[in-house]
Amino acid sequence: MAPGDTRASGETAGPLERGLAVLRIVAESPHSVRPGDLARATGLARSTVDRIIATLTHLDHLRTVGRDLVPAPRLMEFGNAYLHASGMSRVLRPSLDRLARTLDESVSAIVLDGCDARIVGKAVPPGRVIPLGFRVGDLLPAERCAAGAVLAAGWSPDTYDAWRARRAADPLDETFPAVPPRSTPALPERTEADFAAWTSAADADGWALDDQRVAPGLVAVAVPVRAPDGRPVCAISALAHTSRHHGESLRAHALAPMREEAERIAKELYEPYDTPTAATSPPATPAYTDAKPELGPSFLQALARGLAVLTALGRRRGGLTLTEAAEATGLSYPSTRRNLLTLRELGYVDQRGRRFLPSPHILELGYARLSTLTLADIAQPHLTELAARVRESASLAVLDGTEVHYVARAAAQQITSARITPGTRLPAYATSMGRVLLADLPEPDRRARVDASHPRPLTPRTLTSPGALDAELDRVAREEHALVDQELEAGLRSLAVPVRDRTGRAVGAVNIALHAGPEPPGHTRTTLLPALRACAAGIESDLAVVFADGAVQTGGPDLLTQFT
Repeated sequence: MAPGDTRASGETAGPLERGLAVLRIVAESPHSVRPGDLARATGLARSTVDRIIATLTHLDHLRTVGRDLVPAPRLMEFGNAYLHASGMSRVLRPSLDRLARTLDESVSAIVLDGCDARIVGKAVPPGRVIPLGFRVGDLLPAERCAAGAVLAAGWSPDTYDAWRARRAADPLDETFPAVPPRSTPALPERTEADFAAWTSAADADGWALDDQRVAPGLVAVAVPVRAPDGRPVCAISALAHTSRHHGESLRAHALAPMREEAERIAKELYEPYDTPTAATSPPATPAYTDAKPELGPSFLQALARGLAVLTALGRRRGGLTLTEAAEATGLSYPSTRRNLLTLRELGYVDQRGRRFLPSPHILELGYARLSTLTLADIAQPHLTELAARVRESASLAVLDGTEVHYVARAAAQQITSARITPGTRLPAYATSMGRVLLADLPEPDRRARVDASHPRPLTPRTLTSPGALDAELDRVAREEHALVDQELEAGLRSLAVPVRDRTGRAVGAVNIALHAGPEPPGHTRTTLLPALRACAAGIESDLAVVFADGAVQTGGPDLLTQFT
């Protein structure tokens, strides 16, 4: 199967190839996907599709919502493996963030994926209400973006042949969902002559300008990041709207700082490295675990082993040797070799000497779609599951000054359910989620926020004295949960635990709210705390994958909040 083909080669394909084809279809579909749809799209027997789905849902790469299949956040671990093994995750973020602030425009890092341009990094200016830019993982036609012109200077004749074949098969660019399709096919000879001239000029000048080629109203300038031998291996691109810049003004504004950052990226990308360090390496991926005893014949061991090998390649910058990959997964040498060769044949793995590492092509497996998830998006299915399990309303909130800001909620159908919706703000000092979040702050910050909220009694039970609140927050910090009984409103009890990012910082809190009733608070704690902590752990697991290298975005009704 060619890397760009969405179809598995029927029943003759191996389990790994078939599983990746299913993942791609679900990840790329703009509509809901059901097992029958997959059977028709792949040409596989329904029984085979069902086994693939059972394996992928067990591995948490796909999830079911009713009868529909959706990509799960953990699917991003494949793209993360590429970003870590290539060094891009460590090197790009500080430069792109710095450049976005300097230029006050959106910037991206782009690499070749076959004959087209794949976005592998992005930064937007702080405070921009409508930031421009494509998503990490988006694929762009090389001939329609400045980065493509910069990168094509290093194309081989085979790459040009693949480019011609792609244009012939898709003259309107309809297979590139990130860009508007062409209204009419471009003449092949004119497109090739134009692109060759553009590429040649970009190589000579050291930059390329895209004036509304990629989309109406957008201009971009790109510069190369070069390998030690002079080849362009990455392009840094700045994107602006024509209401802010025309092509020449963007070039004059951005070119010098972009070249400076490109040189810095090249230096860091090719600096010597040996082994990973705690500061630069992703968390170790788990070794392959056989679920056959648990799931029986519905679990495809060959598919799970192949995906474990692919994920493991992100453990070390520069990838792994065959022996290292076998050791990392706990698989035999022949099994690891067979999977690596299959992944290489499918275009998802590159081989450089003795080392194998994921290719940027792996980002096609839902990375662009999943990279836009916010904390609220990630939490919602977990809250829904929790509310159904305990039959009480569950919410997630973040700390905003002296208040908690609700960003996600799953309401139980109870007569006594609290009427709270995302967007609601409540005083942090009198709420369980607020106390969890305040307790995680450094003591001076905690005290300043409590003082600034001017605590007042909302019910006869509300804690308001500084000493009582300090003691309660100290207890919450020790015990990792808060229970508030009728302090916000008579008859309302809530229990909350923190939700932490990969650094251990509480970026949100999840709670269960219920009618106080005749049962004592201790009973509520005993019966609900395990389920609440399991919900928080599920959210944290997804956060660790989605925000493996960046700030957590809360995604409330206001502007996105970032915790750095």
